[in-house]
Amino acid sequence: MALTESETPGRAGRLSPAELLARAKVWFADDDHSSVAQRVAGTAFLIRVASAGLIYLSQIALARWMGSFQFGIYVYVWTWVVLLGSLSPLGIGYLAQRFIPEYVAKGDDPTLRGYLIGSRLLCLGAGTGAALAGAALLWALGDRIPAYYVIPFAIALTCLPIFSMSCAQDGIARSYNWIGLALVPAFVAQPMLTLITIAVMHLAGWPVNATAAVLTVTIMLWVAVLFQLGLVQRRLASQVAPGPRRYEFGRWIKTAVPVFLVESFFLLLTHTDILVLQLFVSPDRIAVYYAAVKTMALVAFIYYAVSAACAHRFSEYHLTGDRARLAEFAANATRWTFWPSLAMTAALLVLGKPILMLFGPDFTAGYPLICVLAVGLLARASVGPAERLLTMLGEQRICAAVYATSFLLNLTLCFVLIPYLGLMGAAVSTAIALTVESALLFYVVRRRLHFHVFILRASAAR
Repeated sequence: MALTESETPGRAGRLSPAELLARAKVWFADDDHSSVAQRVAGTAFLIRVASAGLIYLSQIALARWMGSFQFGIYVYVWTWVVLLGSLSPLGIGYLAQRFIPEYVAKGDDPTLRGYLIGSRLLCLGAGTGAALAGAALLWALGDRIPAYYVIPFAIALTCLPIFSMSCAQDGIARSYNWIGLALVPAFVAQPMLTLITIAVMHLAGWPVNATAAVLTVTIMLWVAVLFQLGLVQRRLASQVAPGPRRYEFGRWIKTAVPVFLVESFFLLLTHTDILVLQLFVSPDRIAVYYAAVKTMALVAFIYYAVSAACAHRFSEYHLTGDRARLAEFAANATRWTFWPSLAMTAALLVLGKPILMLFGPDFTAGYPLICVLAVGLLARASVGPAERLLTMLGEQRICAAVYATSFLLNLTLCFVLIPYLGLMGAAVSTAIALTVESALLFYVVRRRLHFHVFILRASAAR
């Protein structure tokens, strides 16, 4: 949507409220892909901010009601749940933004209908398999697992099937730009229900410990995702006419393998620090580190929001051969990621100590960790959603190699630095790994796609 001379940025600050409202209405009604992507990214960001607030509030309540030791147990168990629940879809749940635009563009309704059903069934089955494997491993390890972890882990495994299916539903909803439906159930409804339930338990005088917290979160996740399932089905009924289904299970799984590798190494990279910390520090120290990580999570939400809004557009422009528009859109995505991330990081560096104080006086020890983690997050933001660009354009294998390298670097540094530096060793390891990951992604995108995605010169390379 081009600006006229009277609408230049210099005059924007002198517009009357009525003129600003009129321009806002035009922008919301504009169906240009950039405008749609900005609206979707903005909506996703606002939802994740609301989610962060709810989760933060519940974590503060848990930390105060449970104490740092029990809170550390809960944090460690739930970190495993998030990791396994995100890995168990085997990459299939993340392909919606690639296959749905393809089937819609080709008018291949039978395969579209097959994917909409088949992808969710595959994810549900994979999540169930992961839960059973986890239960067998928990039983086999026996006394080698500290007793205070066993029951919370056993309860948490029961949410893996629905967690896995939610990944598929999230991708389907985002492919149709239903960003609220994609994110609200799991990121707003579930934390809200959890917080209310735990508050009632506390006020009623019931014990609030790690086991109670994991049980509550598990139940509320099942409720939220099943409700989301009903809403997704209702909306799909108005978008996709009923008819025969064709399933391309072989193609989906074959395509999912490299995506699974990308997501696996990405998730391992982002969770390695907490998982390795458990080998060297007590649960109460893990709690301090977790509070610092979650304080910086708002910066990562910006990255997530832009990625969620842009991934299927990358695929669409690639399929139509519109390289110029793809280059422009990729450059915009980098700008949409970096500058809000920079502003958010600055705000969190100023407010970090007061925020950590909400968890309790001991948690302010995590402030130096915030400063270190900020370096890695800004490095990632400086290249925008580069890994989504690579994945959507069929470069999953090289993207997986980048994440594998970064994960192994992070893992090695964690084992080397944590014994000497403790929590700071984990933060330094993660920041270095994220910086290396960003540099490698920039190089690969420039070399393979001939795009320059670094924030200082985001554009087509030639």
